[in-house]
This record gives sequence, C-alpha cells and structure tokens, in this order.
Amino acid sequence: MTAARVQPEQNPAQEEQKELLARGWDALPAAYRIPDTAPTPAEALAYCKRLARSHYENFHVVTRFLPARLRPHFHAIYAYCRIADDLGDEVPDREVALALLDLWGSELDACYRGRARHPVFVALAETIRVCSIPKEPFADLLTAFRQDQTMTRYETMQELLGYCHYSANPVGRLVLYACGEVSEENFRLSDATCTALQLANFWQDVRVDFEKGRVYLPQEDMRRFGVSDETIARGTATPEFRALLKQEVEFARELFEDGLPLIGRVPRELAIDIDLFGRGGLAILRAIERQDFDVLRARPALSKRSKLALALRAIGGKALPFFRLGARAAGKAA
Repeated sequence: MTAARVQPEQNPAQEEQKELLARGWDALPAAYRIPDTAPTPAEALAYCKRLARSHYENFHVVTRFLPARLRPHFHAIYAYCRIADDLGDEVPDREVALALLDLWGSELDACYRGRARHPVFVALAETIRVCSIPKEPFADLLTAFRQDQTMTRYETMQELLGYCHYSANPVGRLVLYACGEVSEENFRLSDATCTALQLANFWQDVRVDFEKGRVYLPQEDMRRFGVSDETIARGTATPEFRALLKQEVEFARELFEDGLPLIGRVPRELAIDIDLFGRGGLAILRAIERQDFDVLRARPALSKRSKLALALRAIGGKALPFFRLGARAAGKAA
C-alpha cells in the first residue's frame, strides 16, 4: 500500500496577505510591481531616472543644478520615496496599503542583505554602498506612511512635529548622506527646513487633506481658536480660522528661518537646492497670507512665473553668495 501524498496546508493568513497585495498592485501603475527577476544595475538606474523625471512636487529633491555624479543617487532616493508614498496614499483600502508598505519594508531589508529585486532597490543598493547610508531614514519614512493609515488627527503641535520627524526629516537627511555633508548640526538645520516645508504644505492643503479624512491642524490649537471640523467642512474661512492659520504660518516661518544657516554650510551646488526649498516654502506661506489665510475657498499655489523667479534668485545666490537667503538673514540679524 502506498501512502497518500500529503498536500501542504494552506495558511489562511498568507492567503489573505496575497489577496491584499494583489488588490494593491491592481490599483497602482504596473511598473511598481516587484519583478520575478532583478534588473541589471543599468536598467535599475534608468527606471529610477524615468520615475523621477515623470513626477514633480514642491519637495522634489532632484534638480538640474546637482553635479552629474550625484544625480543617480538622487534618482534612486527619489524613486524609493515616490513609490513608498504612493503605496500609502494612492490605495484607498487601509489594510491593502498597510500590506503593501510592509512588503516595501521587507524589500528594504532584503536590499541591506544584498538581495534586492525591485529596480528601485537594485539602484538604491549602490547608493547605500557609496554614500554609507544607514537603514534608519528609509525605514522612518515607512513609519510615517503607516501612521497615515491609522492617525488622522494630532492633538498637539508637538505630536505633529513627531510625525514630521518621520515623514519629512528623513528626506533631508538622505540628501545630506548622498552629498557627503553628514554632521549633527547639518542634520539639525535640515530637520528644521524639512519640517517647515511639510507644515507649509499642510497649511496650503487644509481643505484637500480634510477631503481625505485628515486634519493636520493641531486639535488643541483648533479648540483654542474656536475652529472645528465643521468649519473646514463648510469651506468658509471664519475670523477664528484665519487667526488660527496666521499663528501656524508664523510657526512654520520661524522654522524656515532656523534652518537657513544650512545654505552656507554646504557646497554651492547643493546650496541652490536648499535655497529653492526655503524660498519655495516661504513663498507658499506668503501665498497663504495674500489670500488672508483663506485656504478653504481656494488652494494657494505658486504660478510658473513665481517658480521661475525663485529659481533665478537661487541661481543668483550661487554666483553672488550675499544674495542667498541665509546670508540675507545673517545680514538682518547683524
């Protein structure tokens, strides 16, 4: 008598995870999927470059002003951040998003073990090696994206700054690692700039975020000024709402000013990008002020002309360092 072949038992948890991941990939661009076979390093770099050039937002870390030798590193870092953000933000189902983010975290772990498969991680592996980047800033970003799935309100400004520690500051630190400008003081100044830029984007997008079920205005500040979710839902900027946003704009502006000295501490090529980040964030705050802090009626935005002017001023700062934001701030302080 021959023994019956024992079929392996199906693990319900594994099957559920596979189903969640399948639904997630279906909601995202096909190019995001993890291939069965790892691409060559050249193919991986080309993938990251295409992805970086096909997207744009205020916190775009790749600019034409960077030295050519640094661009592949920035493309790889940007591609990692871009896809991780989309895994958390472009998938409507929370459980599906969390499953995708966990998988992305597993791929990050595999990358640090030398077993990268996704083109992003194949390219990133070289950047990590050349630039000696630890895993922490990459992993911190995933912490923030997971937090977005479970936390939609922040009680205090301190709690919100804790979120920015994971959602914004790691990007600035990755930039410093890629450029070889690593020091505790540079990290501190970069953190101030990145957090300020994150807050500026939050104040710009109060209505947009509310429609996604998120409110980043600190709850205790809202109560103190007499602002509620209903205020935002009505879309009418009351005097109380304007007063609240004025306070939050001033808080973000002070953070930008705290981070300005970083411009004078890094090579000029990187200083242009940092200058643009600062100018762009401050321009968002000024746009909010020009609307008398009414971001509920219309989203404050920078025109193409304004963006060009910011870029030209930043480039001028490279040729004439006195005109950099940091130098001008120092001059005023003197």
